[in-house]
This record gives sequence, structure tokens and C-alpha cells, in this order.
Amino acid sequence: MTQEKQTEKLQKVLARAGVGSRRQMEAWIAEGRVKVNGHVAQLGDRVTAEDRLQVDGRPVARRKLQPERRVLLYYKPEGQVCTRDDPEGRPTVFENLPEADGRWVVVGRLDLNSQGLLLFTTDGELANRLMHPSSGIEREYAVRVYGEVTPEILRRLQQGVTLDDGEAAFTRITPVVDYRALGYEAPPGNEWYQVTLREGRNREVRRLWESQGLKVSRLIRVRYGPVSLPRGLRRGEHRPLREGQVAALCQAVGLEHETQKDNDKRKAPRHKGRRGRRPTRRR
Repeated sequence: MTQEKQTEKLQKVLARAGVGSRRQMEAWIAEGRVKVNGHVAQLGDRVTAEDRLQVDGRPVARRKLQPERRVLLYYKPEGQVCTRDDPEGRPTVFENLPEADGRWVVVGRLDLNSQGLLLFTTDGELANRLMHPSSGIEREYAVRVYGEVTPEILRRLQQGVTLDDGEAAFTRITPVVDYRALGYEAPPGNEWYQVTLREGRNREVRRLWESQGLKVSRLIRVRYGPVSLPRGLRRGEHRPLREGQVAALCQAVGLEHETQKDNDKRKAPRHKGRRGRRPTRRR
């Protein structure tokens, strides 16, 4: 009896290979830019490990279809944009990243004037799950606010306010009392707060404070899910996540994670015969 070949959604396979995000791959498939075994792919197609995939006429290397899952932590400085190419010629967050099998996919974004933790991964499926609102992944920020913040304002920001794109609220707001110990500065009229969100809409943190007539004068993302911005990492620097940190990220979004040890075991050639068996003693 022959074993049925395991199939996966085409966009999921391409995303995992680092070609782009899953949503982007769905758009490319709809545009006819993807082929499977020489035929133009359709949305809903499923593929196996043996299928030949092409994007814009270029083959996707088989080694990229099962790449090692890598995650990179980057301390974004102010003044960088989160795109690969900027029409205005501004520096981008991708310029100083190390080479990777496939390509780096950014997890979430920070605007030009914000700084702090950014995650990059070679696994588009992991990136998609981390960014999707249904995952409920927490994002935590240190925010310097200019203006008078009253208890009533804090209450409204946690109960929910109406923005242009719908209701929004902070899940937590905590005043930062000893901000100097964290290396923060607070000019007159400014106060620091730690705030937490479970989604990442465009400029959501800033818009929430602005809805109360206040201005965000500084914004630093300090945590994304179980990963926090480490002390000692300077702006513009990056470091790879440890195996346990990657596993924690995957667990947070219900994704299985193979350790490097598992990968090596899976890729290791199988030896046939009785090699390595202890010889019997002759009498």
C-alpha cells in the first residue's frame, strides 16, 4: 500500500521559504506570477516536497522550501524605514542585516520616528502568525507623552476609544516612575508610561494618545510577545535569538518548532546494513 504524499497550501510553502509574507504570496498567485511544475498556479493549490515551484519565472531552490527557521532581533533607531527600498532614499532597516537562506521578513513595523525592538525571520508563516490580530500577541512600548495626563484619560484609553479604523484600547498602562534608571529623559511637561497592545495597527500607540489631545514625543518598543529588548544592545545592532527564544515564539502562535538537533538528525544520511554493530567474539 503506497503512502499518500503530504501536501501543504502553496502560499504557506512559499512564505516559509522566505519569498514573502503569506498574504503577499496569495496576491502573487492570483496575479499569475507563480507556477507549479510549469503550470500557472491557482489560489487553493496544494503542493508536495517533490513539486517544482517558480516565481516570476525563477525556480525556488528546494533547500529554501525547508529552510532552517531563523529569527533576528534588531534595535531599530529613529530615522530608518521598515521597507526594502525607499523612493525618498532614506535608510532602511534591511541594509545592515546578515545574509540568510531565503530572505528576511520583518515582523510588524515601526514608523520613521519610533525606535526599539524589531523581529525578522526567514519563516514567512511564523511572521504571518505573529502579526495576525487573532494571535493576540502583546506588544509593549515605553512612551514619553507631552501634556497633562489625568486619571480620566488613562481610564478612557483602557476602556477603548474610537479611531478612524475602529475601536482601540491599551490592555495596560503603567507610569514609569524611575525612568532615569532606564536611561530615559523627560523634559518639562513630559511623562513616561509603559503601555501594552494586542494588535499592531498603523501608528496605533500614537493615535490613541493623540485622541486625548496629547502628543507622543518619544516611542520605544521594548517587547514583542515573549521577546524583550535586551539591555546592552545598541541602536542599529542585531543579534540572533537563541533556540529557546525561537521555540517560545513558535509556541505563542501554535507553531511546531524543530530544534537544530532535530534538523541535523532529519538531514543526516541513513546508513544501511549493520555498520557500527559490535563484533561477536570468536571462540
